[in-house]
Amino acid sequence: MDSVVSLFAQDFGISIWMLVVLLIWTVVWKAIALWKSARLNQPVWFILLIVINTLGILEILYIFVFSNISRSRNRRRRK
Repeated sequence: MDSVVSLFAQDFGISIWMLVVLLIWTVVWKAIALWKSARLNQPVWFILLIVINTLGILEILYIFVFSNISRSRNRRRRK
């Protein structure tokens, strides 16, 4: 496994540490977005977030844009 990561890093000219940082970055954002989508009962978003891996871009958009849209719609319905 170590050699696979090493070969990947050499092929793309990046260090192992950069790969580790990118992995941690992605996992953190993915976990937060999955937690929010599950809590807001949004199964479509949950599935999309699991399937699509975008280095956290989709997850960040969901957390700061789309989950807030859903919350504001739910608040309007309750009034």
